[in-house]
Amino acid sequence: MTLILDEYSLLTVYTAMGIYTLAFVMFAIDMAKRSTSKPVPVSVGSQRRQSDAQGAVATLQETEPPRQPSRYKFERIAFSLVVLGWVFHAAGVALRGMAQSFVPWANMYEFALISSALIVGVFIVIQWWQNLKFLGVYITGFTLITLGVGTVNFYVPVKPLPPALDSYWLIIHVIVASLGTALFAIGAGLAIIQLLQARREAGKKSLALLKTLPDAMKLENLTYFTTVIGFVFWTFTLIAGSIWAERSWGRYWGWDTKEVWTFIIWVIYAGYIHARATRGWRGTRSAWLAIIGFLAVIFNYAIVNVFIPGLHSYSGL
Repeated sequence: MTLILDEYSLLTVYTAMGIYTLAFVMFAIDMAKRSTSKPVPVSVGSQRRQSDAQGAVATLQETEPPRQPSRYKFERIAFSLVVLGWVFHAAGVALRGMAQSFVPWANMYEFALISSALIVGVFIVIQWWQNLKFLGVYITGFTLITLGVGTVNFYVPVKPLPPALDSYWLIIHVIVASLGTALFAIGAGLAIIQLLQARREAGKKSLALLKTLPDAMKLENLTYFTTVIGFVFWTFTLIAGSIWAERSWGRYWGWDTKEVWTFIIWVIYAGYIHARATRGWRGTRSAWLAIIGFLAVIFNYAIVNVFIPGLHSYSGL
């Protein structure tokens, strides 16, 4: 039964990847159409010349009708596909958990499943607050890479949990780390577009589609907002990890490689928040800090977990 559930899990994950691929293509088409679209021309309403009783004075009045918001058909189709893909993605996570008889995030493959599912889930939910569908190519592309690497390079069959992982602290620690990672990923995507938009606003050659996206200042504020929330979750990651370490190994901190890199990531984002709030690091400098922080997260997952031995060597490979 365990093997069957795991096979169904893989099948639903592959289905999700296929749907995400279609969404990626639709988002790419939307970007291409934005790049070739022409600005809405300004229509001049009635032009009236009025002369008063004394003559001599004429006025020219121009009226501009309110511009209707653009509607992007391919973007809507792509986002619908993202939601459908996420349903299969979440089902794959749930089936893996049923096969594991515990939460499915005990190794690299399972963490790839849950972290990418949360990235897409946060991307979907955040649309209720702010329209960030223009990140669609970035989100679906990153998710496809994560799932592709996870299923090809990190997949391991279901097996019993190591004693140190058989704890409810695994649920708390990994879920807050995954939520922090999801928000950092979205923040990094916004920071990348912010850099491109700032280049366009400086009069340098840039992509035409940037004219349809928010300005650099708004993108910077969105980056800061999502990163601050991600930083809160990452802080809880450190706290929960320390408590769990004390329960498992009898100490709160042991300078293990994974612990050190988790702390380095925390310091980078703390520096980003502090520099922007008190030192006036705005614009491109703050954007680069957000991107560097997320690169450190990727390094922590893809390099530290695989190539550097330590107490946290639970990759399963």
